[in-house]
Amino acid sequence: MLATPPDHEVLIVGAGISGIGMAAHLEMHCPQRSYAIVERRANLGGTWDLFRYPGIRSDSDMHTLGFNFEPWKHEKSIADAPAILDYLNRIVDERGIREHIRFGHRVVAADWRGDEARWHVEIALDDGTTTRMTARFLYLGSGYYDYDQPYDPGFDFGEFEGRVVHPQFWPDDLDYDGKRVVVIGSGATAVTLVPAMAKRAGHVTMLQRTPTWMFSRPAKDAVANFLRRILPEELAYRITRWKNIKMQDIGFRRARTRPEKVKQFLHKRIDKVFGDAPYDPADFTPPYNPWDQRLCLVPDNDLFEAMKRGDAAIRTGRIARFVKGGVELEDGEVLPADVVVTATGLRLAIAGKIAFSQDGAPVDFAQRFYYKGCMFSNLPNLAVVFGYLNASWTLRADLNSEYVCRLLNEMERRGADVAVPVLTAADEAALEEDDIFDFSSGYIQRSKHIMPRNAVAYPWRLNQEYVTDRKRMAQDPVDDGIIAFGRAGDDLAGARERQLEAAE
Repeated sequence: MLATPPDHEVLIVGAGISGIGMAAHLEMHCPQRSYAIVERRANLGGTWDLFRYPGIRSDSDMHTLGFNFEPWKHEKSIADAPAILDYLNRIVDERGIREHIRFGHRVVAADWRGDEARWHVEIALDDGTTTRMTARFLYLGSGYYDYDQPYDPGFDFGEFEGRVVHPQFWPDDLDYDGKRVVVIGSGATAVTLVPAMAKRAGHVTMLQRTPTWMFSRPAKDAVANFLRRILPEELAYRITRWKNIKMQDIGFRRARTRPEKVKQFLHKRIDKVFGDAPYDPADFTPPYNPWDQRLCLVPDNDLFEAMKRGDAAIRTGRIARFVKGGVELEDGEVLPADVVVTATGLRLAIAGKIAFSQDGAPVDFAQRFYYKGCMFSNLPNLAVVFGYLNASWTLRADLNSEYVCRLLNEMERRGADVAVPVLTAADEAALEEDDIFDFSSGYIQRSKHIMPRNAVAYPWRLNQEYVTDRKRMAQDPVDDGIIAFGRAGDDLAGARERQLEAAE
């Protein structure tokens, strides 16, 4: 072991939900470990600070998007970005985390050096200079999409004379009062934008190539608010959180096993909202089953109510071209527009687009298997958060933070500098691979080639079953016969190979 200690025992990348959650768990469970958070932006919050478009809100309830250790105290469980940022800021201030955050620090490269048992991290600063840090353990809370470049479908705006904006880079000076707006897209961003913009715009049209399954629910959780009145805050939060987790799990499983029943249920909910008001059910009938892609949440029926008032509309069709005054569809209809919003989706990024290497050799994550949805095969002292597609992101963030704390404490108990999930060549050859994401969403399908590998058998997979993962991550021993522990310079993967060869 080197005489000079690393700059930090744990270096956390990203001061959003994942990074703040990891820091809070370290404060609770590994207070002896030094840590820092490096954040490329000037503010904490990640997604909730980056996106500034009208109406930006959660599409999951805050009793599961909130942390397991910090109750959500607002009356609304479907929260807007300012409320979420208030929640995160309160956590970092009350728990002494803010002093560990280094803003304006963008990690560009990280090299694991086995002879030192530490990561060497290259960081670009806002002033154009670079610096370096070393860390024993690296935790990636950098999210799952490209902060710099959203998905571009390649529109040619031709003669269009209006304003074109993308939700990921919302301009502060956009004036859409009384104007005609076309929002291109049918995902969560579009479903959020349309009713929010309709409050001020002359009219908003959501132009979708393919419909999305939508479901409505109240923005306020009546059960949660009742429990908060009669029970201690933390107990009420735990009960509500578990209630919502179970309801999400039941809903997802029912959609997969009885999709026609779920379709009927969703259609009946929409029928009830519209009543005698005219609408086209085809605009709410996708060519796939519910939960083959994420369902879009419509809190308090806000989108449907905007449509009933005549402030908003949905059109399903393909774009032929952009004309001077709007968008022409292939059927010849022209949607008039002064503003076009391209809510066309995200571009996924792996490991924050950081150039990773191991003893100088580039790391290709597409050749590594996930380990417990948290680490990667044969890559030491590195953990990551990629949240659930069928549930709240924070559920995985909490699981992974707790697991990494258990791992760090086991390393300390053993006097180990290194922990690595070892996958031998023979074991890898025997693994049956699985589709990492059984979802048909465009942003998922476009990005599969960069995603890590996934096995059918646990633990070499990124699972989409929180209830199962929760039991395994909490109950399975850290020392499971797969994680190898050692010191600087140890060839842990080679040692495992030699043990197997000797056993044969």
